Amino acid sequence: MTAQPTTLPPDLSESVARALAEDIGNGDLTAELVAEDTMATAELMLRTDAVLSGQDWANAVFQELDSRVQLTWHYSDGDAIMAPQTVCSMTGPARAILTGERTALNFLQTLSATATVTRDYVTAIAGTSARILDTRKTVPGLRLAQKYAVTCGGCHNHRI
Repeated sequence: MTAQPTTLPPDLSESVARALAEDIGNGDLTAELVAEDTMATAELMLRTDAVLSGQDWANAVFQELDSRVQLTWHYSDGDAIMAPQTVCSMTGPARAILTGERTALNFLQTLSATATVTRDYVTAIAGTSARILDTRKTVPGLRLAQKYAVTCGGCHNHRI
């Protein structure tokens, strides 16, 4: 089952910028240990079954850090994926990949968790006339992102 998510929230860029500012602070000392011209490849692996949500946040993280980082997604937001699978492959400057990986993963893990639990509820009511709506009680700063994830899981937004 693949749910078609609603449009992306207008605060996506601001959410990513805040997350990067918080995570990186005055710089990423670990990434600076790698030579500036070093290129790298990486794969994002799924270890448990999940509904994917958050690709655009991950894309924005790396776009903000270095537009030379290229992400190739093997699935789309709303796809139910059985582990183990490679969800995304990336290539580009090693420093940017190292600096952005934690922030990108935090978005992907949080939003995919929301979408996955949501899908569990959708499955539980399948065949009934029930309709599940979300709430405004979300993680501070991620309200619109989590509402997007709810639609990836197949439920509906109530109030913003």
